Amino acid sequence: MIIRSILAAVLAATAVGAQAQGATYALDPTHTFVTFEIGHFGTSTNRGRFDKKSGAAQFDRATKNGKLEVTIDTTSISTGVAPFDKHLQSKDFFNVAEHPSAKFVSEKFNFAGDKVSEVAGQLTLLGKTAPVTLKASNFNCYDNPMLKREVCGGDFETTIQRSQFGMDWGLKMGFPDAVRLIVQVEAIKQQ
Repeated sequence: MIIRSILAAVLAATAVGAQAQGATYALDPTHTFVTFEIGHFGTSTNRGRFDKKSGAAQFDRATKNGKLEVTIDTTSISTGVAPFDKHLQSKDFFNVAEHPSAKFVSEKFNFAGDKVSEVAGQLTLLGKTAPVTLKASNFNCYDNPMLKREVCGGDFETTIQRSQFGMDWGLKMGFPDAVRLIVQVEAIKQQ
């Protein structure tokens, strides 16, 4: 009887621990996009994206917490203009020869009701790390009819000061410091 009670307590504690951890989700690279926007002399907006990214998340709606890690391959920058891409890959901007990736790591999800409203974390870019909070304009989870698994994701955005990471080329010429980051993400629940 005592052994059965101890076993029941251990199983209950294990179940609570498993619930607190939540489920693991892998980023779907075909539905995840990291794009940026920066003004061009107050006239138009330069836009670009990173074509290669990977990552995973842990997400638990019951306890309203989560973790996220996303790695961005900065060598995959794409603006649609090859000479501009080369300049962005140079030491003037992303310095991809020395820093071929950027990383966002979060251990704090904020909720509005049962939906993620913000993901607070640390962005590492050009070897420098600074706090960044991605605000959700949309978030949802659904059962994907083709994958037969749950998919969660949304649209997030933030504005960073690129000089905070040492990316200051062009500031004296009038290029803005503020860069808007837009992140569209979907992640597939792993079995």
